[in-house]
Amino acid sequence: MSKSSALVAVSAALVLAGCGSGDRPATASGTVTGDVTVFAAASLTETFTRLGDDFEAAHPGTRVRFNFGGSSALAQQLGQGAPADVFASAAPANMKQVTDTKTITDAPRTFARNRLAIAVPKGNPGRIGGLADFGDAGRKIALCAEQVPCGAASRKVFELAGVTPRPDTLEQDVKAVLTKVSLGEVDGALVYRTDVKAAGGKVESVEFSESAQAVNDYPIAPLAKARNAVAAKAFVDFVLSGEGRAVLGAAGFDVP
Repeated sequence: MSKSSALVAVSAALVLAGCGSGDRPATASGTVTGDVTVFAAASLTETFTRLGDDFEAAHPGTRVRFNFGGSSALAQQLGQGAPADVFASAAPANMKQVTDTKTITDAPRTFARNRLAIAVPKGNPGRIGGLADFGDAGRKIALCAEQVPCGAASRKVFELAGVTPRPDTLEQDVKAVLTKVSLGEVDGALVYRTDVKAAGGKVESVEFSESAQAVNDYPIAPLAKARNAVAAKAFVDFVLSGEGRAVLGAAGFDVP
């Protein structure tokens, strides 16, 4: 026990020397405490916010800070040295951007899967019936930009359906696309089915068969330069736990 006490004492001294009291890392003994910063795909906003609250309740003294956005933009920020503890991407390609820079500690693990749905304003005033209508220049259409995971998935389903889309706007994350639909600014859009569910009746969805052939895997991993490595690993484990899987499943994600 004396060695353990010495480790804690050294850790405490390092904390006082290098961190403010509001950003305490986990102690050397493995106690989960302090802040943990999570960069997460925009489509995880509601689900991870819930998981963050649950994680804080399970580990008093922790605080989860989120940066939600398009996975490609988040990967770029991390590659440029943005401080974070965990990265959760909506596609393996964007996670690979981060792993290639050697900023990941453990191998990324898939924690959820998602597929696309057609989102339309309530009542479907544009009479969108399927993917073919996205090629109609007379309809207002919103899509994710191709570098964003939902944009890459959209491109794949259009290729499968043999449809050339005519988008009126290309957005940098799926939530921006969904906002266009909920405000009635477009007749239809492609978003994740979890986003339609999270909208709570503000939009309606139109299912299409090709979505099953363009499923996105969501990987998560702690970052090598995490300021709170113990809490980072604990948060990843929490997302992968039975409790995390239950929250993700209730939100409409497929859980592996």
